[in-house]
Amino acid sequence: MSMRAAIAASMAYDTIMVFEGQFTDHILPDQIHKINLSFLSPNMRREYGGCAGNIAYNYKLVGGEPVPIGMVGDDFGPYMEHYQRHGIDASCLVQAKDQYTAQCFIVTDLHNNQLAGFHPGAMGASAQIPVSQAGRVACGLVGPDAKDAMQLHTQQMAASGVPFILDPGQNIPLFSGAELLQMIDAAPVLVCNDYEAELIADKTGESLDQLARRVETLIVTRGADGSLVMHDGHRQQVAPVRAVDVKDPTGCGDAYRAGLLLALAKGVPLLQGAQLGSVLGAIKIAVQGCQNHQPTLSEIRSSYEAHYGAWPF
Repeated sequence: MSMRAAIAASMAYDTIMVFEGQFTDHILPDQIHKINLSFLSPNMRREYGGCAGNIAYNYKLVGGEPVPIGMVGDDFGPYMEHYQRHGIDASCLVQAKDQYTAQCFIVTDLHNNQLAGFHPGAMGASAQIPVSQAGRVACGLVGPDAKDAMQLHTQQMAASGVPFILDPGQNIPLFSGAELLQMIDAAPVLVCNDYEAELIADKTGESLDQLARRVETLIVTRGADGSLVMHDGHRQQVAPVRAVDVKDPTGCGDAYRAGLLLALAKGVPLLQGAQLGSVLGAIKIAVQGCQNHQPTLSEIRSSYEAHYGAWPF
């Protein structure tokens, strides 16, 4: 059975610096109109990220064959080596000349306040890579990426007839309500977190129930409160998996989506994919960075069985 999954979304580096104080101690309310601040950050790390990057990493952990699709820059070398070490297919990662890979620069203080700047770089040209470049796949996902790439890849996946997930994520604000509905109507599965679900409802003027009727399955994630799977007019709650430690929530949603992809690839109900997603999210949150957790498949499986019963995959 093919486990290949085409994952069309962002590939990015995240550079994270920690300021060992509080931003509020340095931002003078009466001087807010002319900010010129410098924060000393003795700790810095550069992480592999981007939605396609993170989902592909997690899908590989559960035995899948991810094919991330995206434009990367001249600086992609270390990320490529990381993927080669993990045996991830990089045939649909295209290098744009004289461009940086998309990157996020984040400074956090000790109270978890964040200042971030995002440079899309090569990601702006992702629409140049057709989904067909991935060859025959069992399933797919369209996630946050350049706006035209998201629209095009949604159309291409719908036309190919493969089951796929639409995950517009933080890029929802780029679209009008009509543009969102056009993509949602083409997708069998829509996934978003509770905040994004409100944003989609607000933009489209449709309730959650109305949106659920436009797709086969609508899934809303709620962090530590678990998730909601809406299918065939039924609402099913998925209980969360309690994490052993809470270190870094970044990338937990991407880990969760890998569980859904495995269910699509294997033809297993998405409720069970959501349960596997909860297991992966809890494993990820206990580790700093989006692609540093290294559970074995048997560890993932035993956590699933402890929380949800027999392993369905």
